Amino acid sequence: MHRGKEQFFGGLPDEGWAKSSFSNGNGDCVEVADLGSRVGMRDSKQSDGAVVTASGDGWLAFIGSVTTGTLSN
Repeated sequence: MHRGKEQFFGGLPDEGWAKSSFSNGNGDCVEVADLGSRVGMRDSKQSDGAVVTASGDGWLAFIGSVTTGTLSN
């Protein structure tokens, strides 16, 4: 099944990003932001790098499958 996805480079505000609570303080973490109609995800070590986005429904499906352990390739 194909799900729409976009990738952006820079040009997004630095405020509003939340760091994963599972980062353990080592800097290896993912940040997430509400971008209006999309949810953005980026590598916290490269905050000016690529941002992958998903629709709200896509984000909820992703989180649900990670939480239940049903995420597949």
